[in-house]
Formats: sequence, structure tokens, C-alpha cells
Amino acid sequence: MSKKNKKKEKENLEPVYRKKLIKKRKPNRSVVGDILLYLFLLLVALVMAFPLIYAVSSALKPLDELFKFPPKILAQNPTFDNFSDLFVTMGKSWVTFSRYLFNTVFITFVGTFGHLIVASMGAFVLAKYDFPGNQAFFKLVTVAMMFTGYVTQIPNYLILNKLGWIDTYWAIIIPGFASPMGLFLMKQFMEGLPTSLIEAAKIDGAGEWRVFSKIVMPNVKPAWMTLIIFSVQGLWNNKAATFIYSEEKKTLVYAMQQIQSGGIARTGQGAAVLVVLMIVPIAIFVFSESQILETMASSGLKD
Repeated sequence: MSKKNKKKEKENLEPVYRKKLIKKRKPNRSVVGDILLYLFLLLVALVMAFPLIYAVSSALKPLDELFKFPPKILAQNPTFDNFSDLFVTMGKSWVTFSRYLFNTVFITFVGTFGHLIVASMGAFVLAKYDFPGNQAFFKLVTVAMMFTGYVTQIPNYLILNKLGWIDTYWAIIIPGFASPMGLFLMKQFMEGLPTSLIEAAKIDGAGEWRVFSKIVMPNVKPAWMTLIIFSVQGLWNNKAATFIYSEEKKTLVYAMQQIQSGGIARTGQGAAVLVVLMIVPIAIFVFSESQILETMASSGLKD
């Protein structure tokens, strides 16, 4: 056999040999170690799921079980009376349940959509264009993430009052556009996009808007799905009591919390309120969990 044939045969055998090595490689752990690891992860999962399980269980408990001591984790006689009583109470309000729900959905949808567009466009410029003050502006965004909404509430109120937006939906929606977390996430994720991809699109005649909408946005889907989660959670749970005074413009969260503060007789309804309010954020999170984890890994938040 010639040297050339031997070399060719060796090259053909190498991938098979490597595959065998990969298949035979096992984690350097004993069976006992695996069992302990799985038990530990199961314990962590139970601890994290406990608040959710207890909240749902409390909403299904009749009033007498809610005041039992020591309290039981699971409902002994589950019932949906708390939910039916909650909707009966909401139906007696002079502002209908549907109106509160519309206010919340409108604020959440418009605020999230606007935040997605504004944060994405700002992040695209910061990530892919070099201009004077680029780094300084991004550091300012990072510092802004350290402050909660309570810190900026007074200046926000003064500005919104000057603009005449107090007691309107825009008092909640416009500040939602400028959340620094969304800009941070999108910028960090967009930095991972190959610049050559954008340059190739420009060579083919694509303008800035076409590059942004057709090239950049489809490639950063995990990031904007994560941004939607954070924005929906913040706007859905916003009471809006500071900036909105008219009852017909207030949100579902505000109305529900008024029921919660109704005393002992409404304890069951208060437990049902928690479940109703967390349905939407949890549902969105469950459907986009993989996208969130990918974004966290790319943006550096996971570490």
C-alpha cells in the first residue's frame, strides 16, 4: 500500500476514532454524587416554586381554612368561591371591570411596544456606531439602572405636570419608553452581531432603516423577547396612582389592591387577586424562557 493511500485511510479513520472517544467520555462523578446533585437541584426548585404553589393554594381555600393555625400548604377543601366573589365585587364597582382591564392592557401594550422601538434604535446606534460621547452616554445608562422609580418620582412628576400629561395614560406610558434596563440589554446583545453582516447589507444598497428592521431586529429576537418580559411585568403591575387621579383611567392593579384592603371579610378575595395579577407575566415568561436565558448569557447578566 502506498504512502498516499495510508495517509488517506488514516484521515478517514480519525473522525470515527474521535467520535468513539467523545462517546466514551463520562462525567467524573460517582452515582452517589449524581443522586445528591439531583436531590439538591430538586430542593432548590421546590423552594423557588413554593411561593407560587402557596399563592394558588391560598386562593382555592375557603375562608375558614385561611385562618387556620398552623396553616396548611395545600387546600383541604378547594373551592373557586374566592374568584367568583372577586368578580361579583368588581361588578358592583361604578367603574366596570372591563374598563380597568382596558386601561391596563392599553398602557402595557403601547408602553411595551414604544419601549421596544426606542430601546432597540438607541442600542443599535450605541453598539454599532462610534461617535463622541458614546461611552460616556452608556455609562450614564448603566448608572441610571441603580436608581429605583421612587428616586425619580418627584422629577418625573414635575416634568409630566409641565407637559400637561398628569391624569392621562401618557404619564405612565412615556416614562416606560425610557427604561434603562431595556437599552442595556439590547446594546449588549447587539454588540455580538457581526459588523460584516451590516456592512454587506449596506453594500447591497440597504439604508439605515432597512438594515435595522430587516437585518438587526430579526437577529436579536431573544433580546427583545426579554425586553418585552421586563416591560410587561413593570407596566402590568403599575398602580399608576401617583400620576392618574380619575377613577375611570386607573389600572386593574389599583382596583384589585383596593379589594385586598377591604378587611378580614375579603381575605379570600385578596388571595384570588394575587393569582389573577400574576397570570399574564408568568404566561409570557413561560413561553419565552429560552429566549431570556440566551439574552442573559449574551448580555453578561447571567454571571
